[in-house]
Amino acid sequence: MPGDRPERFGKAADSGADTVILDLEDGVVPEKKAAARDAVVRHGLRSGVPVWVRINAHGSLWFADDIAALRAARVDAVMLPKTEEVAEVEAIAAAFGRSIPVVALIETAAGIAGLAKTLRAENVIGAAFGSLDYALDLGCDPLWETLLFARSEIVLRSRVAGLPAPIDGVCTATGDAELVRQDAAAAAGLGFGGKLAIHPRQVAAIAAAFRPSDADLAWAQEIVSLAGDGKPVKVSGQMVDRPVLERARRIVRSFDALRRSQG
Repeated sequence: MPGDRPERFGKAADSGADTVILDLEDGVVPEKKAAARDAVVRHGLRSGVPVWVRINAHGSLWFADDIAALRAARVDAVMLPKTEEVAEVEAIAAAFGRSIPVVALIETAAGIAGLAKTLRAENVIGAAFGSLDYALDLGCDPLWETLLFARSEIVLRSRVAGLPAPIDGVCTATGDAELVRQDAAAAAGLGFGGKLAIHPRQVAAIAAAFRPSDADLAWAQEIVSLAGDGKPVKVSGQMVDRPVLERARRIVRSFDALRRSQG
């Protein structure tokens, strides 16, 4: 949500999204940066909704002022755009004067090249993919085929670093729920744990894509019930060994966690 549109903050918080990201970077033109910063510091969103702030990139004209303003604000994490080096992440903690969770937004070729080291920085809690800026940096079309390597690398490096599954980049379609769902389903299938949204109406489609389908849940429950002891068995004509069983258990756990979160 652009930081210079405080009248929309509440709509974002009520959208059903897991986290609200207030933006000080690309969503705000230079002449409105200061006003946006003030609005974000006074965001007033209820404490039950995590609030992240996408600051301006390290080395930009606004980075230092963003950090200074956010020190006393209720911010659950900082999203660092165009993250490329560990030093950029460490500069945030140094400027805050305390540890602050950082989400590394990977948007450049250099960001991919330094990913393994960046994700091991002490205060990095996860990675997100800035697909549009990454395509711009490489001079390629922002298509799934052209960005598959970068997406796979972010998923792989997040896993190796012991971090949660990363967050995929945005789908620019705001009026086509099915296209959003398909884009999010592709991300989920690749191993992403979530997806950035640029409009509240995208949230439901994204959530549906990351939720186990009825067919997947039924399959997983059958596998767990018949192969729960871990011994290889055949279920509905399929040989079930440890990897298949663990995948089924993961689907059941995901469903149970979702059900608990929704009461």
